Amino acid sequence: QVQLVESGGGLVQPGGSLRLSCAASGSIFSPYAMGWYRQAPGKQRELVAVITSGGRTNYADSLKGRFTISRENAKNTVYLQMNSLKPEDTAVYYCNTALTYSDYIRLRSYWGQGTQVTVSS
Repeated sequence: QVQLVESGGGLVQPGGSLRLSCAASGSIFSPYAMGWYRQAPGKQRELVAVITSGGRTNYADSLKGRFTISRENAKNTVYLQMNSLKPEDTAVYYCNTALTYSDYIRLRSYWGQGTQVTVSS
């Protein structure tokens, strides 16, 4: 069983920054892909960013330059640094991990419980 525990969400003013963390635990060793998705009220869940165990990253085009994903393989932990936050970034942010490349391409993955990010003055 894999568990993902997110932290770092909260309320921030427009233009501010937040850093989300997600630690994976269980019978795992360096998951192939770890990433972040978000879901705003009334909208579908969407990809924010993903990073592989080899360090390759993929971002939503609209977020490039403001958000940075990173990971510590030894800790099975992924981070999301969010800068220049906008009200439209308000959403529940979910951590996601696919343990192997096969799982990744077959969309077999685990989800965290989500952490709320609210950008408001």
